Amino acid sequence: MQLPESWLRDFCNPPLSTEQLADALTMGGLEVESVRPAAPAFTGIVVAEIKSAEQHPNADRLRVCQVDAGQGGEPLQIVCGAPNARAGIRVPCALVGAELPPDENGKPFKIKVGKLRGVESYGMLCSARELGISDEHAGLLELPSDAPVGQSVRDYLTLDDALLDIKLTPNLGHALSVHGTARELAALTGAPLTGWDAPPVAANCDERLPVTVEATDLCGRFSGRVIRGLNLHAATPDWMVQRLARCGQRSVSALVDISNYVMFETGQPSHIFDLDKIHGDLHVRWARKGEKLVLLNGDEVALDENVGIIADERAVESMAGIMGGDATAVSDSTQAVYVEAAFWWPDAIAGRSRRYNFATDAGHRFERGVDPANTVRAIERITRLILDICGTPDTRVGPIDDQQQPNLPQPAPITLRAARAAKVIGMDISAAQCADVLRRLGLEYSESAPGVFSVQPASHRFDLRIEADLIEEIARLIGYGSLPDTPPLAPLQPRTPPATQRSRFAVRRSMAELGYLETINFSFVDEAWERDLAGNADPIRLLNPIASQMGVMRSSLIGSLLQVLKYNLDRRAPRVRVFELGRAFRRDASVPTGDASVRGISQPERLAALAWGSAQQQGWEGRQQPADFYDMKGDLEALLAPLAPVFEPATHPALHPGRSARIVLDGTPVGHIGELHPRWRQAWELPSAPVLFEIELDAVLARPLPHAAPVPRQHAIWRDIAVIVPEAVTHAQVMAAIHAAPTQGLLHGATLFDIYRPKPGDAGMQAGEKSLAIRLQLGSDQPLADDAIDATVQTVLQSLATALGARLRS
Repeated sequence: MQLPESWLRDFCNPPLSTEQLADALTMGGLEVESVRPAAPAFTGIVVAEIKSAEQHPNADRLRVCQVDAGQGGEPLQIVCGAPNARAGIRVPCALVGAELPPDENGKPFKIKVGKLRGVESYGMLCSARELGISDEHAGLLELPSDAPVGQSVRDYLTLDDALLDIKLTPNLGHALSVHGTARELAALTGAPLTGWDAPPVAANCDERLPVTVEATDLCGRFSGRVIRGLNLHAATPDWMVQRLARCGQRSVSALVDISNYVMFETGQPSHIFDLDKIHGDLHVRWARKGEKLVLLNGDEVALDENVGIIADERAVESMAGIMGGDATAVSDSTQAVYVEAAFWWPDAIAGRSRRYNFATDAGHRFERGVDPANTVRAIERITRLILDICGTPDTRVGPIDDQQQPNLPQPAPITLRAARAAKVIGMDISAAQCADVLRRLGLEYSESAPGVFSVQPASHRFDLRIEADLIEEIARLIGYGSLPDTPPLAPLQPRTPPATQRSRFAVRRSMAELGYLETINFSFVDEAWERDLAGNADPIRLLNPIASQMGVMRSSLIGSLLQVLKYNLDRRAPRVRVFELGRAFRRDASVPTGDASVRGISQPERLAALAWGSAQQQGWEGRQQPADFYDMKGDLEALLAPLAPVFEPATHPALHPGRSARIVLDGTPVGHIGELHPRWRQAWELPSAPVLFEIELDAVLARPLPHAAPVPRQHAIWRDIAVIVPEAVTHAQVMAAIHAAPTQGLLHGATLFDIYRPKPGDAGMQAGEKSLAIRLQLGSDQPLADDAIDATVQTVLQSLATALGARLRS
């Protein structure tokens, strides 16, 4: 909301500078976002009168004017091209040496003696745009005929007036006017408040327009008055045009300007109908499906049962509380009007204009709450202004028709306890201080017991409903700067991370070192992702999703990474390696409610990564191979080292059934790894399948505590063996059988270094078999004899034969 400081000070004028006033409002909850002058800086521009305006001898569109600028002596000769330059008018005149407002480059324009088409000019006559007041530049800015010649235009038009841009929260609807802001300023500073003047205007005729309020849940109070015999050619006075402009409202016509002026002044919106265009009685009701209305802005809108309207016997004439209709709008030929001011229920107005993609000042106020006690006073104020500006000797004013419904807002009394206020605010507050705040707010109260008040909220304070609202007002008016600076008292206990666990930051750093970029995604995902990629038929649904495609909580991070991949591929990324560390959400009846948990919902943290494109950055080696299962497996093993994960064949809804595995640590499944399922690669329109893994974060954070071991005194001994096993035997089974052999600690390790599959005609091997070459590492603190070494090797061979049916290859 924008308003001029001068108008605000007409109602409340505390002894504060502009900066102090803005600070007082901001600290009182009415945030002043900016303070700027009504016009940019300029000097040397005065009120001048054109004494004569003769045609330029060498130019058809220029006039040579003789101008009295109050300097004494001979008039100034100024050449002017404005079409309205004529003798007798008073206009702004920039004298020689004057500086006009800066141009687009920020440089001021300095007036010098010039010569236009052979005629010297000693100054410049100015338009409103040249002064930076408005965008009007069709002609000179004409000033009133009584403007004092020679006076500074800046002083005469009060262009040093400050414009305050105030940001109001929705609960401060009572401050959406100049007087409402002044009322808050008076409460904050203690300065006296002047009320807005609305003396009753006596009716001199009995004409009324019948109005029926059919929807009491739409309108709680409806007031109106008929006025006839207006001046068709009345113009809005300059002082009103100026104040409207400084509120950000352009002048339209005298009647419209009066209605807008009273709204900015009092906060009560109103509407003025052309009475001669109304057919029969008016009806205040909800619209019917299929009804249409052409608004004042020219848009035609289709109405329904959720939109309030004012209609006559033939058609809809206005959208209640938001905007009037074009059919009954006032015009230059309007001689009779019907002035309406009403109280529309906030819930009946809220959101209606946004449905049609526009907003109005009236709707903005009504949906926050307008004082229902002001409708008649506002009409009296509008009537007086209409009579003063548009009145004639034949003007007739009818009585005010005021219909109040029994369901008008009746704020209930609120009990305020001074002790409770002191406890909530955190400082000593006496009953006298509470009473002073209530008095400054203009609230009626009584003290039912020492320190206990019964407070009656004012009709304009829709935000006062419970004791906490009044406590907030006390803190606001006492001043947030008066609150004591009390440091919190809490025990500080340093938390040393356990040596067996690394931090999340360390995990992120490790992933970055492996060449992955971190992504952060919403936990809200498409329900189809849960069904297809996680096999979750019963996801956790949101009651109020921010978007239709974000209606459930994710139980897997895979969908989020695929979305990131798709986004980057659509922008022609040649290589994508991303990871995310975040929470998943699944139903789990065993989870209780706690400080960081919700009953029935498990929220484990997980780490997921995705790789697509070449396994390595492009280098001089030529074309790189695409990343595959084994590249991702190597990255995961590097991340988990020194822990050694086991990869078991398994299926997952999102992964290729033959190119995926379960990740097992210490016998516990902790995640999955594999290539994306061909079905989902095709559904996501990916050129090739990415590889990815998802693992429980706790498994990644775990770190075994290192143990010191003595350096062996003897060299290690290696022995190579080749065993023949069935084709179906896996590497893991072979290693398990080797390490299960009772070697009395002499076997320190085993490594597979070759695989041989028989060719037709090979002796000693059959189809369906393979030969595995394994290197055994033996060691001891004592020197090993050949007999002990051979015995250990035989023990290993016996274990392989017993467990897998292996035989030594000859």
